[in-house]
Amino acid sequence: MKRIFFTLFIVFSAFTLKAGLITLEGNYQGKNLYIQNPFAGSGVGFCVSEVTVNGEVTTDEINSSAFEIDLSIFNFKNGDKVEIKIKHKDDCKPKVLNPEVLKPKSTFEVVAMKVEKDGTLRWTTKNENGKLPFVVEQFRWSKWVKVAEIQGKGVENNTDYSIKVPEHSGENKFRVKQVDYSGNPRYSDPVKFKSTLAEVQFGPLKVAEEIMFSDETMYEIYDSYGNIVKKGTAKKVEVGNLQKGIYYLNYDNKSDKFIKK
Repeated sequence: MKRIFFTLFIVFSAFTLKAGLITLEGNYQGKNLYIQNPFAGSGVGFCVSEVTVNGEVTTDEINSSAFEIDLSIFNFKNGDKVEIKIKHKDDCKPKVLNPEVLKPKSTFEVVAMKVEKDGTLRWTTKNENGKLPFVVEQFRWSKWVKVAEIQGKGVENNTDYSIKVPEHSGENKFRVKQVDYSGNPRYSDPVKFKSTLAEVQFGPLKVAEEIMFSDETMYEIYDSYGNIVKKGTAKKVEVGNLQKGIYYLNYDNKSDKFIKK
């Protein structure tokens, strides 16, 4: 009896080792997957043996050189989690022709955007197709700087967002962006508003231990080689650990320099 059990165990183990698995995870975006399905290495039958979607075996016809995984039959909503497992023989490998369809794509349009007097940025979107974060950027120091981030809801209907943003003196300009699997950012048009904050001043110009600002502000400090050495939001910055030399300082809505003694 033990010998029979041991023999069956060896046969089962050998079968398991000869099975391959491709796992795809993502979100439903309203499109189906296409699979290139070669013959098995033995020349008998096709490579794929089974396909499951969220643990459920599909009814797709997989015994062909190419087939479609039809996700529409599962009644998914856009953004729903999807896990696809493609089991195949180990002497061949199927190819997923369009895996990007499970990755969210940035398609949002901004219907309205404004900054409230209390420093809250509000915007309304439509036609979102996938849950991607919105990055909020502010134009200061002659470049766009990330100042906040909020998760997108990924729905087609009008959707409202709001988040507090940092002001600087003078005219402020903000925009939102998303970056999807393609790596290409999608931007909103910028929105402007005039701040009533007083200009921030700093000192001393020759510093040993710390820089003082007249009010709390975002800042960046660069060395003479253009490397950023400190950044944040503060009213004073400890610089005692910096090497002696010239440093460049971005703060409020302007740029300056100081000497570390």
